[in-house]
Amino acid sequence: MQTLGLDLASGHRKRQRRWLLLTLLLLALAAAAIVWSLTRVNGSPAYKMQAVQRGDLTVTVTATGNLEPTNQVEVGSELSGIIRTVDVDYNDRVKVGQVLAQLDTDQLQAKVLQSKAGLESVRAKVVEAQATVAETRLEFIRARELTRKEVMSQHELDASEAAFKRAQAEEANAKAAVAEAQATLDANQTALAKAVIHSPIHGIVLKRGVEPGQTVAASFQTPVLFTLAEDLTQMELHVDVDEADVGQVREGQAATFTVDAYPDRLFPARITQVRYGSHEVDGVITYETVLNVDNSDLALRPGMTATAETTVKHVQDAILVPNAALRFTPPVQPEGKSSDGGLLSALLPRPPHSRSQSREAATADQTQSRVWVLRDSQAVSIPVTAGATDGVMTEVIDGPIEPGMALLVDTVSGGR
Repeated sequence: MQTLGLDLASGHRKRQRRWLLLTLLLLALAAAAIVWSLTRVNGSPAYKMQAVQRGDLTVTVTATGNLEPTNQVEVGSELSGIIRTVDVDYNDRVKVGQVLAQLDTDQLQAKVLQSKAGLESVRAKVVEAQATVAETRLEFIRARELTRKEVMSQHELDASEAAFKRAQAEEANAKAAVAEAQATLDANQTALAKAVIHSPIHGIVLKRGVEPGQTVAASFQTPVLFTLAEDLTQMELHVDVDEADVGQVREGQAATFTVDAYPDRLFPARITQVRYGSHEVDGVITYETVLNVDNSDLALRPGMTATAETTVKHVQDAILVPNAALRFTPPVQPEGKSSDGGLLSALLPRPPHSRSQSREAATADQTQSRVWVLRDSQAVSIPVTAGATDGVMTEVIDGPIEPGMALLVDTVSGGR
């Protein structure tokens, strides 16, 4: 009897669980039916819209680069040696011919004295050679007269003539030695003069690369001792323009740029050169473009990184549409929506519909853009001819649209 009571209680609990599960299933089906019915009523998608505008459009090209002086000179040394003095420092203003630094000149002065002595020696040899020429010339003339009188033989005359010519050759050799010694002296004097480093321009010292006592080695490459900028009131901005934008950039176009040092200030500039040579970095092709910058207040400094915006086109009183409207394509509604699928078809997933028609609609006319408007709850396309764009709005050159017209730009998910 106890066992029978336990079996009856267990069976009762099982029936209760079945009724509970059945009740939950019916509630889920009812909720799904309500959602399905709402979907059937509100099956048309909802859209986001944006109005057509009339206004001005400015097309700009953005590029980054660095500021540089219009004329920057690197001053080096052709000689090797020890720096004796450095006469300028960073930011010092210098003039043409001003002494920047001096090398130790003891060895150079010794070479100059040695070459002067050598020059004097060969000059003395020239005087000696000239005396020999004069002497042998007189002997040759005397021998010729004696030979005519048959007092001296022809052999002696020939020997006298040969001695005269040898003396002339010695004189020429001595004069050549004088020229060589003079050239050596000039070279040593030039080297001595180059031991003093002078400024080649009027400007300002940007960099100083030497200190007194430092050894300069100019054997294989000229060392850079100073970097001078001629005029910082006029500077150049070198930017890299992307190959997709370089076709719109021209000499004379106005631009503005910013630097990190003055984030709230716009500096004016103007393009002076668009170079044909390209640069490739990580597969990206750019073209160096030079802009002229007025830096009268000396706020800008060489090497600053700048972001420039160049105005390449300005359109006034144009009809403007948002770029999102030109990119938008409404979702394709399945043809012949079946109404006999019932609740089961609403709950079960369906196979994807064919999108061939949407592809055909998107590629039907690749030469003309389209925008979409809502008419009688249906999306209708309007062909337009697009012009310039600033990345947000696009000018419409031709098409049956007017300012204030609402264009479809996106769909609202969930039909809301």
